[in-house]
Amino acid sequence: QLQLVESGGGLVQPGGSLKLSCVASGFTLDYYAIGWFRQAPGKEREGVSCASSGGGSIYYADSVKGRFTISRDNTANTMYLQMNSLQPEDTAVYYCAADPLRSTGERLCSRGIFRSWGQGTQVTVSS
Repeated sequence: QLQLVESGGGLVQPGGSLKLSCVASGFTLDYYAIGWFRQAPGKEREGVSCASSGGGSIYYADSVKGRFTISRDNTANTMYLQMNSLQPEDTAVYYCAADPLRSTGERLCSRGIFRSWGQGTQVTVSS
């Protein structure tokens, strides 16, 4: 059974940092495209960052470029989203996703056609 389990969300002050983790089980993450999405109340889901299976194509939404970093640790079968300089507008539920689909990071994020999703973790940026 393919499963993604997220952790690392929480409450942080503006300008602070958080690192989200997403552990995969039932499949080898190394061969999968990965992505992080978020959804704020009343807003559509947004592709924050996506990376192709080989890691050669990485996409960041303009709103997070230079502040967020997507990565994976294949030995731990885990993907990460390092978030720095967090702002109140980053408040949302964050979801990790994975799929064996071969595509560019931008297309992965724009289409959001991942078949495996985490349960979501709340990130709140507030003073």
